[in-house]
Amino acid sequence: MMFNNSDKPKNHILLTQPVPDAIDEILLRDYHVHRLYQASDSQKMLADIGPQIEGVVTGGAKGLSREMMAALPALKIVAVSGIGTDAVDLAYAAGRGIFVTTTPGVLTDDVADMALGLLISTLRQMSEGEQVVRSGRWPQTNLPLARKVTGVTVGIIGMGRVGQAIARRVSAFDTRILYTDLAAIPTLDYPFVADLHALAQEVDVLILAASADSGNVIITESVLQALGPQGYFINVARGKLVDEKALLAALTEKRIAGAGLDVFASEPHVPEGFFTLNNVTLQPHRASATLQTRLAMGNMVLENLAACFSGALPPHRV
Repeated sequence: MMFNNSDKPKNHILLTQPVPDAIDEILLRDYHVHRLYQASDSQKMLADIGPQIEGVVTGGAKGLSREMMAALPALKIVAVSGIGTDAVDLAYAAGRGIFVTTTPGVLTDDVADMALGLLISTLRQMSEGEQVVRSGRWPQTNLPLARKVTGVTVGIIGMGRVGQAIARRVSAFDTRILYTDLAAIPTLDYPFVADLHALAQEVDVLILAASADSGNVIITESVLQALGPQGYFINVARGKLVDEKALLAALTEKRIAGAGLDVFASEPHVPEGFFTLNNVTLQPHRASATLQTRLAMGNMVLENLAACFSGALPPHRV
């Protein structure tokens, strides 16, 4: 989808992180683009160009703080390339009449695919196996036997679009699927378990796919204790929903069997204790990082920006 605002004065927009080249070209054509992620002194940059900025393009994890919004007096729209708004002060934005938009729907398949990949990689010890081959230690190194994937019981926390897409994928492995959410979803045939601890006790693999809008930790030490020494934890939601110290301790002390993590509480900073653990699969928050999906997300961002600056309501506003 192409957008062209060439007949209008160009609005100034701020990018907090890179976008795909094809999207970047359109932004450069239609707007005055300022790149916060390239600034050696971001505070000075905001002081210099802040009054001109009418739009910000950011990611779901990075968001836009209240302090940054306050430094942008002409701001009209925060266009999030992602589905999470937990890193944006929605109340403050609403109070100033600033639109906040997301890119719903297009991330679902990629995030669900990543969850499935982490599940298989972690249970089958694929990361450890790869390191054995790459380091030339095969066949001298005898890896412990892995966990069979087919037939496991999976518990999904959060049965929105992503949770349901994960359920469809793991069902191909003859799994038993349970879930928890704020309430049971009548249209789903999977058993609903209201209590998270009860769910963790019942399953072999616990997958976190919940919204992070509240930002509260839900994977606590007691939940991990309920998951137990034969249980695995997969996170494709947000790192801040997990007590990372408790998770690291549970993995180190073998109180759970393993984990597959795409997200962390203080990205890009990852607790170094994870690095030496063979029972963990780590990814740098890349669940939606395919060219096809990022282009689709970028086009939705362009659509939201164009609507806002033409005086219309952005179609994907929250």
